[in-house]
Amino acid sequence: MPRISCGCYWIGIDPGAFGGLAAIDGSGCVDLLAKPATDQDVWQWLCLKQGGVGFSPAIECFAVIEQNTGYVGGAGNPGSAMFKFGCSHGMLEGFLVAASIPYEQITPGQWQRALGIQPRGKGKGKGKESKTQFKNRLKQRAQQLFPGKPITLATADAVLIAYYCRLKQEGRLAR
Repeated sequence: MPRISCGCYWIGIDPGAFGGLAAIDGSGCVDLLAKPATDQDVWQWLCLKQGGVGFSPAIECFAVIEQNTGYVGGAGNPGSAMFKFGCSHGMLEGFLVAASIPYEQITPGQWQRALGIQPRGKGKGKGKESKTQFKNRLKQRAQQLFPGKPITLATADAVLIAYYCRLKQEGRLAR
């Protein structure tokens, strides 16, 4: 059932260490929170979307949190980093539950395909897109959708995930 009203928030969460949170309201306004924010900052931000601490959920919210696999190994991915990422992801889910915000998890490929975003080419060689180029392409797409908003590399994925969340909740994505 569509949830179309100005008293509604669609929330996108990129749980990475340098990810972010984004909320889009029924009028298309965007509110951003870049990480690394403190746990208290994240909790207060989510509570404000739902009506404040000690609230009764009068504002409709729905969130999508990006689900990533816990790959351990390789350069720059020690087990301790994956453990920290898992703890952060779990805390974000706990915050959503505590704030009574229904949510679902989705892989990066799922939301990117749904928004018509060409995936990043894998491997090396001529014509392959670097991670930086891909992230800049995501930021550019978010800026096209929401011109004039202070979208950064840290918040671009979250904005696109929130946009995906809105389209899905409004029934505007192909099934």
